Amino acid sequence: MKYYSLNNKQHEVSFQEAVVNGLAPDKGLYFPKELQPLSNSFFDTIGKLSNEEIAFQVIEQFVGEEIPKEELKKIISETLSFNFPLVQVEENIYSLELYHGPTMAFKDVGARFMSRCLGYFNKDKNQKNIVLVATSGDTGGAVASGFLNVKDVEVIILYPSGKVSDIQEKQLTTLGKNITALEVDGVFDYCQDMVKKAFLDQELQIKNLTSANSINIARWLPQMFYFFFAYKELKKLKNPLVVSCPSGNFGNICAGILAKKLGLPIQHFVATTNANDTVPRFLEDGKYNPKASIATISNAMDVGNPSNFVRIQEMYNNDLTEFKKDFSSYSYSDEETKRCMKKIYKKFKYVAEPHGAVGYLGLKKELNNSTDRVGFFLETAHPIKFHNIVESTLGISLEIPNQIKEIMTKEKSSIKISNYEELKNVILTK
Repeated sequence: MKYYSLNNKQHEVSFQEAVVNGLAPDKGLYFPKELQPLSNSFFDTIGKLSNEEIAFQVIEQFVGEEIPKEELKKIISETLSFNFPLVQVEENIYSLELYHGPTMAFKDVGARFMSRCLGYFNKDKNQKNIVLVATSGDTGGAVASGFLNVKDVEVIILYPSGKVSDIQEKQLTTLGKNITALEVDGVFDYCQDMVKKAFLDQELQIKNLTSANSINIARWLPQMFYFFFAYKELKKLKNPLVVSCPSGNFGNICAGILAKKLGLPIQHFVATTNANDTVPRFLEDGKYNPKASIATISNAMDVGNPSNFVRIQEMYNNDLTEFKKDFSSYSYSDEETKRCMKKIYKKFKYVAEPHGAVGYLGLKKELNNSTDRVGFFLETAHPIKFHNIVESTLGISLEIPNQIKEIMTKEKSSIKISNYEELKNVILTK
């Protein structure tokens, strides 16, 4: 499989080069050159397949011969070492819980898959890679956990000071070893801009930088897996399927659309956002006009310029009319989110954290347009990661899972920075 830069289709690389480089030299995101739809027999028999078998068939074409089949199966097995339950919330609405992994967030899937791919590529080489990543919340913890103690890999995580939850901060600042946390005076978009600048800095090329944000194909592609897992469970209902993704950097919904391009029978996607409404505004007037991110209670979605949206546009050849047939996007305020959390808990006894609640709102709105469709929303992180908001909104006390108990007593260790030169100095010391 070859991958091309979305800024220059003539620039092509292998799967390994795309993973190791993260971003193309021209600042473009990599995208697969060819998409081979999965066979009808795959979808006919999907109910009999294990999650690992499904994931292997989905990802195999994107890896090709660059990782031997048995090694790829091992990587998948280690990636999918936890459950992905689909929980019915009300009639025709389900929650796909993606938070049962080690850091209790959906990003465990991509981070674990990517870390093991990079570990495989490095196993016979005498070189070190530096994974450089910006996080608005859960990416940092998932990357830190996924890459901890991976041979010849240093991890540097940038996060906006005071704009992630206390548990999220603990998850990315307490591991030490090959993990370095940089606490940035600024918003997430500022962190992400610094990461992109570092990739283009000629003086840093000797450091073999790569990224573990969803801009990296090895972080992004495996996010397709759980859309197939959910379809496996809902196929028996035989209803048209709608999926709502709480969206920040648009990696999840982008992976879901890619799954649709491979033949997964999803009728419609909903990208639900908080006050950071760049994409909903784009669908209204056709003008992509990103703005500075706004802090909200659903902080992992506080992204003003979502990186993966260009990949979605590529899959629709920048045809807005065709795009709108498959895609809607709605924005919700913090107050609407809290009201929704209360409603779901009161009516259905389901505890949703702010991101999942936003996803529910978008799904509910889309399903109101017809009566025969069934939908699921992504519940992307465990409610305990936002316990202050969840407990105060619902008037309950959450039980602390063991994964979280282990980190809360550990001491935070971070380096405070405020500009690119300070980031560059940290990289040069690694």
